[in-house]
Amino acid sequence: MRYRLTFIAGLATGYVLGARAGRERYEQLRKAAQRVTQNPAVRNTAESAALTGRDAASKAFGTVSAKVGDRLPGSVGARVRSLREQRSPDEDDWGTSNT
Repeated sequence: MRYRLTFIAGLATGYVLGARAGRERYEQLRKAAQRVTQNPAVRNTAESAALTGRDAASKAFGTVSAKVGDRLPGSVGARVRSLREQRSPDEDDWGTSNT
């Protein structure tokens, strides 16, 4: 699914950049894209996907650092432990609006 979305985004970008339809068609496309991005359902879905991805990345970070942290060289292991201690579960450093 991710590859389809990437392909569609690339196709749309190529069309906009390569189109000879003129300024009017460009403005139509821009307004349609703006309507989609400002749609509350789309925004909520995008934020939900971001939160899910962040949770999965956090779990993966904890699992990998717990399993591999002891087998790493001392300096790298110390860095991993310090990063693990710095992370707080309530911290949201990704700048989402939570709307």
